[in-house]
Amino acid sequence: MTDNLTSTSSTTGKRLNKYISESGFCSRRGADKLIETNRVTINGKLPELGTKVQAGDEVKVDGKLISASAKNKSDRIYIAYNKPIGITCTSEAHVRGNIIDAIGHKERIFPIGRLDKPSEGLIFLTSDGDIVNKILRAENAHDKEYIVTVDKPISERFVERMSRGVPILGTITKPCIVRVKSRFVFTIILTQGLNRQIRRMCEYLGYEVKKLKRSRIMNVELGNLKSGQWRDLTAAEMDEINQAVSGSSKTATENVAKVKAKKTYSDLIK
Repeated sequence: MTDNLTSTSSTTGKRLNKYISESGFCSRRGADKLIETNRVTINGKLPELGTKVQAGDEVKVDGKLISASAKNKSDRIYIAYNKPIGITCTSEAHVRGNIIDAIGHKERIFPIGRLDKPSEGLIFLTSDGDIVNKILRAENAHDKEYIVTVDKPISERFVERMSRGVPILGTITKPCIVRVKSRFVFTIILTQGLNRQIRRMCEYLGYEVKKLKRSRIMNVELGNLKSGQWRDLTAAEMDEINQAVSGSSKTATENVAKVKAKKTYSDLIK
């Protein structure tokens, strides 16, 4: 029977959830759940959430040794995937059509955020649990662009209301950038990620989304990546992402969105 290992306030070492996430095993949130359910041991003892891992400690999850990550993260994987319609953004193996099985990567990876099953387009996956935490924590400060097809012609009122914000899920959506591409198609740039946000916004205004595709996350474009294909993120893309998540300003981003959202319908339709 394992003894309990109490939390330490030592300034040395690394927090256990960070150690596990950096190893590529799971995200920090996932690591917390593992610790809370007594699936993690340090030197054969059950740790508390705040316990720090010291040099030479042996960390195991379900009895499997967890190795520390390389300091320069050269062993980490970061990919962009064009998710097809019908694929579910979960790493749970029992879910049919899960994103991990669909990609079939040889290394253990998991998605950053999600795209609804009936939606398609760009999503990131990684083996770096630490960056998952950073990107999700900063998601409201960084934009994501979508191409949306609706069931009836797009009106001036629709563009103005979508841009300004509509009431869904007990809140008002943040100002966003909407541009008309054709009679039934528009692009929208969001700086927040409410559950089924675009579909709910359109529904509130009397429109039904027939097709929804995410074409960009931060600085990374979907480009020519075909449905079901994936590629490694480039060093330049990762540099920009790391910069973005380390020094983001929600206020600045929101202010830009508000200014751009005030464009007239004639400007947007060009």
